[in-house]
Amino acid sequence: MVFRLLGLATAAAILAGAGSAPAATLTIGTSAEPSSLDPHYHNLGPNTRARKHVFKSLVGFDAKMRLQPELAESWRAVDDTTWEFKLRRDVKFHDGSPFTAQDVVYTVCRIPNVANSPSSFTVYTKGIAAIEMPDPHTLVIKTAKPYPLLPAELATFGIISAKAAGGEQVTFDKAGCKADSWPTSQAFNDGTLMVGTGPFKHKEYVKGGRQVLERNPDYWGPKPAWDTVVFRPITSDGPRVAALLAGDVDMIETPPVQDMERLKGTPSVTLAQAQSARVIYLALGVQDTPPTITGTDGKNPLKDPRVREALSLAVDRDAIVKRVMQGVAEPANQFLPAGFFGNNPDVKVHTDAAKAKKLLEEAGYPKGFQLTLGTPNDRYINDDKVAQAVAQMFTRIGVQTKVDATTANVFFSKRNKQEYSVFLAGWQADSGEMSSPLKALVATPIKDKGYGTTNYTSWSDPEFDGMLETALATVDDAQREKLLQAAVKRAMDATIIVPLHYEVTVWAMKKGLSYEPRADQYTLAAKVVPAQP
Repeated sequence: MVFRLLGLATAAAILAGAGSAPAATLTIGTSAEPSSLDPHYHNLGPNTRARKHVFKSLVGFDAKMRLQPELAESWRAVDDTTWEFKLRRDVKFHDGSPFTAQDVVYTVCRIPNVANSPSSFTVYTKGIAAIEMPDPHTLVIKTAKPYPLLPAELATFGIISAKAAGGEQVTFDKAGCKADSWPTSQAFNDGTLMVGTGPFKHKEYVKGGRQVLERNPDYWGPKPAWDTVVFRPITSDGPRVAALLAGDVDMIETPPVQDMERLKGTPSVTLAQAQSARVIYLALGVQDTPPTITGTDGKNPLKDPRVREALSLAVDRDAIVKRVMQGVAEPANQFLPAGFFGNNPDVKVHTDAAKAKKLLEEAGYPKGFQLTLGTPNDRYINDDKVAQAVAQMFTRIGVQTKVDATTANVFFSKRNKQEYSVFLAGWQADSGEMSSPLKALVATPIKDKGYGTTNYTSWSDPEFDGMLETALATVDDAQREKLLQAAVKRAMDATIIVPLHYEVTVWAMKKGLSYEPRADQYTLAAKVVPAQP
């Protein structure tokens, strides 16, 4: 029988190795569930959170998004286009097989061969030209040009078992990767290939119900406090808070901002919070035929930069932060907050409804037009409420706006098919620097380069692409940052992506637990610990 966590005394006994202590179960209420357990299917926050418990990366990030060793214990740049990684020798997969360089090779080869990926991890692997394996615990990675971001980008995807997937003979060289077949996402969703090197083993997954993990007794890193972890998707804010207060779960992520004061005043609850690296933004599509715009005789007004600027000027970011987010956010003027690598301090945004109306008139839309704004209603903090606020602001300048708010799965499916002219979404800079959103959201979709993997606007600017490409090939950090800052300025001037705010992430948990808040927003069960007395 598995007993629920009884509190600090029980957890402390477990950490002390008390053999007679009852099994400790940590139950976490999440605001969203993964679209798949396949660690390479969808570059999406809930999916990454799920995979981090089972599949580790070569390189990792700490709570402040600083690089740290994971499956690679060290790395160095041999020259501008060659990196050497030394792998840990004491790591085993959950099935007992040893982790070797072949598993990394197979993983990198498999990523571009994931069928129907809505947001591919190829954005992080396209810089790799070849991989050599001098011995089972050494990797030499070649890039076609200088690629300073390689260690950070290797932190974004999990390593799967080549043996479990039948990829022990696959190689990665100039001729590319070859295999008779590649594992399907279903093989992960049904648990068959959920064989990783992480602190927890996969036990059960019921879509819409729960994901259950068991502690990995052979984990190579610090041992987690919990024998069993249960993730319960509770996508509605009220029920998620109620579950915590009733003791049905031990911890929840993203409690609603309207309940923050109530939770702060509850003696049995502890909060942790930190500014994140996630920007919430609007994407303005420049397709020839706008799917959700009417009143323009079939033309797309968003092709005119004056119209795009008008929509940005209509948005009152301070009001969104104050009234909708109730202070649990920061107004955004670009893709990453101040302090992150590549942030351009000279970039500014403004609110000016009068100027917005004038720009619409100059562009030939004195009476505006009609627009439907797409948004998820269960993916980001107050996402549908933010969208409603934006719709009101657009309407005030003459752009009559309705909101199409759907569950994340429905929204992303429609967005990926470009069924929205304008949509609200978020981006977490997994590499911790500005190149991440620029490469994914703004760059022209170029499959061979891994550019534009989440660019659903149809916007393309060869000059911007060239600026980004130069930055990505610049090893000198100071010079690369200047290049990224220039690219940010050009992207913001184009007003294809309209940043709204940076999320401040909050976790609420029962008293007796502690969690270091993370800039990457991930809820990691292994990092939940009994609070120090």
